[in-house]
Order: sequence, then C-alpha cells, then structure tokens
Amino acid sequence: MQSVAEPQSGREHNPQQKSAASSIRPMERPTLVTRFFMRIVGWVEHLNRALSRVGNPPIYDKAIFPWTRVIESEWRTIQGELQRVLTRKEDLPAFHELSADVLAISNDRRWKSFVLTGYGFSSANNIRLCPETWRICQGIPGLTTALFSILEPGKHLPAHRGPYNGVLRLHLGLIVPEPRERLGIRVDNQIYRWREGELVIFDDAYEHEAWNDTSDTRVVLFVDFRKPLRFPANLINWFLLHLAVFTPFIREGIDKEKAWERRFYAEAEAMRNR
Repeated sequence: MQSVAEPQSGREHNPQQKSAASSIRPMERPTLVTRFFMRIVGWVEHLNRALSRVGNPPIYDKAIFPWTRVIESEWRTIQGELQRVLTRKEDLPAFHELSADVLAISNDRRWKSFVLTGYGFSSANNIRLCPETWRICQGIPGLTTALFSILEPGKHLPAHRGPYNGVLRLHLGLIVPEPRERLGIRVDNQIYRWREGELVIFDDAYEHEAWNDTSDTRVVLFVDFRKPLRFPANLINWFLLHLAVFTPFIREGIDKEKAWERRFYAEAEAMRNR
C-alpha cells in the first residue's frame, strides 16, 4: 500500500511551490551551443508536461504503475545481493567521483553508488555480482538507470533539481535505519520517509533534497525510467535520452565508472589469490 507523502514539517527548510518548468538550472556564461541545446530541452520539457500519460505530481501513487508490485515482492532478493556489495562499502565510488555535476550538492564520500546500468552503459561485472537484481530491474518499462544509492549517517543532500523531466525516479527501500523520522526525502512540498520493502516514485525535476540524520547507513535501489508520454512526446523523449549517451558529460561518467571497476575487481582478484 502506498505510503502517503507527508506535508513538509519538522525541517528548517521553507521551500516555495516549484514546478518542473524550472528544472534546468541556468549555467554561468553558457556558450551559444549550450544555450541552443537548453532551449530545445526546455521546449521538450514543456511538451512532456502537456502530454504526460500519468500527470505531473511531485510524488506518484505507485498504483498507477502495476509492475511496482512485482518489484516490491522481490525486495528481499535484492537486499540479499546488496549485502555482498556492502562487504566492500568503503571501496565503492562516491557519486561525485563518477559525475562531476554532483559536486554542486556533495563533495565527500558519504554518498556512494554501485551502478548496474546508466544511459547506454551496463556494467557486466556489477551485473554478474547482482544477477537477480538485474533480472528484476528488467521488468521496469523504459529503464535507463539502475544502481544502489548509499547514504551514510549524517549526510544531507541539499535542495537541487534534476536536469530533465523526461524520466521518473524510483527508490526501493533496502536498508532503512531507525528512527525513520530522522531520515527522508522532500520533493517539492511533500516529504516521504523510506521504508524497507516499499518503493516510491517521484519526479526529480521538482526541487528535492534528502537526509539521513540517523547513526546508520541508508540504502535504496535507485532507478530512472522513461516517463510515460503520449505521441509525439514519447518519440522525442526517446530520441533525446538516447542522444544524451553521446554527450561529453555522459561519456566522461562512463569512462570514470570503467576505470573504477578495473581497480575494484583487480583488487578483488588479488585478494582471492593471496
């Protein structure tokens, strides 16, 4: 049963209602090419909102997506594979070590990731370590990204917005420490508190922030999937997301992920051969 997102309360923040229309943060001194691309993305975002098949709320009723029941029913299987990954938690990459734009919200090692797939790249090694998680993720229509997101004690991700509203985000609670009142995610003016075995779907093009004020680690399965859209927005969105794979930003992230994997699995092999 879908948990009801709480109205914002109990935090020091006082956000104003924001719409996904402002999801592209202005860049300082953008080049002509960048300005042209941002205008195209802005136009596509407007189309995505107008032609959404599922509306445009900050946090969705998961009953809209029938396949979520299957994902939740297998959460223990995913949690079991996560435990293998966490045996080397300190060796996992911080988000900003793979994606430079994350430096705007996190520059320490208290927010880590373990990537299965992301925008055209799939990690054969990581999938081999978590084959059942990968199988389960294949049941998500329009899957673009799947990873474990690890938020260490005391970590706060300040208010920010995703770069594009053509995808929706899913969090499946895998390790959620107590007390639950001391961790959560705010999306626009709604607060959701993770629960083990329960998932939430939200639009990260709204302003959002997350925090873990407990003394233990929080881990979720973090998934992006294409937003269900009507024609022609669905085709334009598909094209834009596939085009993103060839941008320098995405290519740089893929190269960093591959370099980290080489080190990570070489160290694992060396430990086995001792």
